[in-house]
Amino acid sequence: MHDLADLEPLARDIPQTKRGHERCHALLESANELFLQHGYDAVSLDDIVNHAGGSKASIYKYFGNKEGLFAAICDFRREQFFKDICTPFDFTKDDLRTYLIQTLLNLHMHLVLPTNAAFFRLIMEQTQRSTQLAQHIHEQGPKHIQTVISNILAKADELGLITCTEPAYSAQLFFGIVRNLEWQVLMNIYVQENEQENLKYIHYCVDRFLDGHQKA
Repeated sequence: MHDLADLEPLARDIPQTKRGHERCHALLESANELFLQHGYDAVSLDDIVNHAGGSKASIYKYFGNKEGLFAAICDFRREQFFKDICTPFDFTKDDLRTYLIQTLLNLHMHLVLPTNAAFFRLIMEQTQRSTQLAQHIHEQGPKHIQTVISNILAKADELGLITCTEPAYSAQLFFGIVRNLEWQVLMNIYVQENEQENLKYIHYCVDRFLDGHQKA
C-alpha cells in the first residue's frame, strides 16, 4: 500500500482518507494501463473511470483534467525510473570507473524494459503538444541525473582524481554514451541479443571518457 505522502508530488488535492488515497491511486494505475494499451487520444475520462471505478469528479478533484492526470503519471513513472540510476557515491571507498559503468548499466536496464519503452514513446508524442510538460519532465528527469554526475565529476576534479574543468558539459557527454541505445528503444528496433556487445561498448566508452579527463 502506498503512503499518503506518496501522492503529494502527484495529485493537486491530496486525499486525506484511506479510501480517497486508494481511489486516487486506482485512477493513476488505470489511466497508465489504458494509455499504454490504446494511446492517449483514444482514452477518455469515462474509460478511465469505468476501468478504475469512482467518478470523473474524482479526476477533476485530484488532477484537474486529463492532462493533469497524464502529468501525474509521468511524475510517478519518472520517480520510479530515475531513483535507482544514480546511487550515492562515497569518495572514501567507491571506485569512480566502476560507479560510472554501473550508472550506465542501471540506465540501460531501465530503458529496455518494455513498459518503460512504451511509455517513453507515449511521452515523446505528448511533449510535442506541450512544451511545459516537456520542460518539466526534462528538469526532473534527464537534467536531474546529469546534475548528479556533474557534481561527482566536480568533486573528483577537486580531489585530483581527474581533470574536469567543465563538469556540466562532461556529464552531458557521459550520458551521450547511451544516446544510440535510447534511439533504438524509442524507434522500437532494440535487439535483446546484443546485450554482451552493449556491455562491452559501455566499458569501452567509460574508459575513453576517463582517458579524456586525465591530467595532461
